[in-house]
Amino acid sequence: MKIIKRDYLQKLIDVIGTEDIKVITGVRRSGKSVLLGLLAEHIKANIPRANLIMINFNSLDYEHLQEYHALNDYIEERYDPEGRNFVLIDEVQMCEGFEHTINSLHASGKYDIYITGSNAFLLSSDLATLFTGRTYSVKVFPFSYREFREYYQGSERRVEFEDYLYEGGLAGSFSYPEREQKYEYLREIYDTMIVRDIVQKYDVRRPELLEEVSNFMLSNIAKECSARSIADTLTSRTGRNSYHNSVGNYLNYLCRAYAFYKVSRYDIQGKQYLASQDKYYLSDHGFRFAKLGTKTPDYGKVLENIVAVELMRRGYEVYVGVLRSGEVDFVAMKQDEKFYVQVSYDVSAEATYARELAPLLTVRDAYPKLLLARTHQPEYVQDGVRVVDVADWLLGK
Repeated sequence: MKIIKRDYLQKLIDVIGTEDIKVITGVRRSGKSVLLGLLAEHIKANIPRANLIMINFNSLDYEHLQEYHALNDYIEERYDPEGRNFVLIDEVQMCEGFEHTINSLHASGKYDIYITGSNAFLLSSDLATLFTGRTYSVKVFPFSYREFREYYQGSERRVEFEDYLYEGGLAGSFSYPEREQKYEYLREIYDTMIVRDIVQKYDVRRPELLEEVSNFMLSNIAKECSARSIADTLTSRTGRNSYHNSVGNYLNYLCRAYAFYKVSRYDIQGKQYLASQDKYYLSDHGFRFAKLGTKTPDYGKVLENIVAVELMRRGYEVYVGVLRSGEVDFVAMKQDEKFYVQVSYDVSAEATYARELAPLLTVRDAYPKLLLARTHQPEYVQDGVRVVDVADWLLGK
């Protein structure tokens, strides 16, 4: 498979030598292992007397280290007192009690530590509990549209935006020539994510309900929902009780496995965060087509999903903007920066164009406003709103 250097690599290079425990998280097959390998190559090429201690728990070669005492002994035996010692561990959560080893190694002050993981143990919100030392977290997302294009550059295949729209950004699927083969790969990743990372880890007693919740979420990306509303819908649909407490737990598990990202609501006029009716976005929109098919594509919601994840990928906090008479798709914030985003697949009809502009024009503050759609034309400004072709925006133009 072709390897491209993603922006995450520079983020890790910039913190080489700091005391933090560097933690790389993200959905399965999003490129964490490749990133760790590229970091190792950089260290070897640029740091004199680097002593790399690398462990990949995806390989059976390291199966005997899946207990934290054994892991600790293995690393300490390879310590070089005359060199700069780097510890790189892939899928560290496969070692039972791994946090004890990481904390001990960090406390010794002898190692520069980098770990990857993809399950609940390595959520950013849990790191302070797991590790007594400081952590620096890098969340890896599936390929962006820009990276998708870069991957195929120079190949026989010429890709268009619609290819990314249907296929998503999990690079493991790029090796397959046919779209249905790609979907088979994505289905396997998604089902493994549920079966292994959720059912087994949390000892789920009602796996059929978990699957129903998962399918509901796949069908309803970018729509407001709550555990209670989902439970009520599933109960009426199946005739079986779907208790909202169980549904709430399963929603949480799906987010912890990085299948979905939860986006909360923000009252624009009141400038306060709201606690009900969140929206959920898929970590990779290709999962939706792979699992549900392409007969009812709902391009608008898929495009909204792509934009939501791209904003997160660019480091923004993302919220749904609530107005007294409607909502703005996204309020994006980063430090002192804030802007509003409305997303629509097609605004060629005058009524649709007016409807999509209306929420942005309702917002009276001076922060930038952006309408993203498939306009197929250069950017222009309408009543203070920048109207940009979404493919151009995704490419950073």
